[in-house]
Amino acid sequence: MFYNIYVLNDDMLRSFNYTSSVLTAVNKQGGIMMFGTTLPIWAVVLVEFAFAYTLEVLVGSPLSFKIASKMFDMKTINPVIFEGAIITVTVAIMCPAMSFIAAVIYYPFYEGFNAIVLLCHWFKLVCFNLPFAFFSQHLFIQPLVIRIFKLLFRKDIKSREKEWN
Repeated sequence: MFYNIYVLNDDMLRSFNYTSSVLTAVNKQGGIMMFGTTLPIWAVVLVEFAFAYTLEVLVGSPLSFKIASKMFDMKTINPVIFEGAIITVTVAIMCPAMSFIAAVIYYPFYEGFNAIVLLCHWFKLVCFNLPFAFFSQHLFIQPLVIRIFKLLFRKDIKSREKEWN
């Protein structure tokens, strides 16, 4: 959310509020412009979370699992590779979708509406977000989640390994 605000509105926020940093500008104006009105940061976080969670649950997760299952046979492939395929497809689905939602909700409606400007904002967000999402998911988030699950379920993992041997 904050990354999208920075990518789309960095210069405008700083020049409009006569500040040198985006955070100072957001604090000075009392929130973030969303849907053409200034909302407090907690409301912006809730709106973005609602969009992201709904889209992930209804579209991202089911569709990414279905596509990854068509690409690989779950029974024969290493689970880490299969999970990597699911994550890659999820990023490919969620990044453009959430970037479009961000382009709409952070669009400067006070300047009027222009579909070409909206599409340019969307394309700019996808270009910035896609590499960030892909590499952060594969290099940081997936290894961290795997490590946490191994720690939480180490007893179950050891008992299953004994059963398999």
